[in-house]
Amino acid sequence: MTELKRVLIEGYDEEKVERLEYDADWAQIYAARQNNLILQAEMIGIEQKLGKPCAVVAVGGVRGYIPLEFSGVTDAYALRKFIGEQVAFKIENYDREGNTFIGNRQAALEHMALSTWKRLEQDKIVTAVVRRVERKVAVLDIGGIEVDLTAQEFSYGWTEDMREAIQPGDHIRVKVVELDKENQKVSVSKKAAEESPWPDCTKRFAEGAEYVGRVSGVAEYGVFVNLEPGVDALVPHMRFNEARRGGRVVIRIRKIDVKKQRIHGRIVKKL
Repeated sequence: MTELKRVLIEGYDEEKVERLEYDADWAQIYAARQNNLILQAEMIGIEQKLGKPCAVVAVGGVRGYIPLEFSGVTDAYALRKFIGEQVAFKIENYDREGNTFIGNRQAALEHMALSTWKRLEQDKIVTAVVRRVERKVAVLDIGGIEVDLTAQEFSYGWTEDMREAIQPGDHIRVKVVELDKENQKVSVSKKAAEESPWPDCTKRFAEGAEYVGRVSGVAEYGVFVNLEPGVDALVPHMRFNEARRGGRVVIRIRKIDVKKQRIHGRIVKKL
């Protein structure tokens, strides 16, 4: 047969045909299964299989399913939050003829977490991937380990709504500020991984002086006015014509507390 092709197709090369028939997608799946490797792919949907919700992923042209019990979450609602995001998984088993495989995200997370706990150190700066974001807290993945990042630890300035600053899938640098490997507890801070504007900012502002700022947030106990990146003053609410977020105002600085890294004052004029 090969000899006949060589006669009927000018320039025929058997080696090129073999390379054409080589399935790179399945080679990747086989390698991951044989070597206990972790793969990552976008979660493109949820389907019901045998009465259970399964995350749908794909390695090239090969469709994969991650059953709820292998997903690392407890219910379909939590699983749905990962649609459109990259998820990690190991190959549990596969069906070559059906061109499908079963993935195990929980096994991948446990593998990554074990490695992460070994390398984590106090004060170490690590890369984190944003998984979910709410108004005052974001959930980060630092390698199979999920940690909360509060608005207070996001930046040196006031953060009114974290959803305006970061989105799921963003990569940020955070510093390990608390670490208890024995009990597997870790806390991180983004602002601790950045250069602080304090005390250098005190060279640019003086008590009793007046400066232009922009309202960065409004809380029950006062109004935050941003003077420069990472530096916000806390001022009382105005008696009339309440300041609105984003508005420009003039404040008079009453006190600068270098130790607590706080500036207090009051609004003397709206611009």
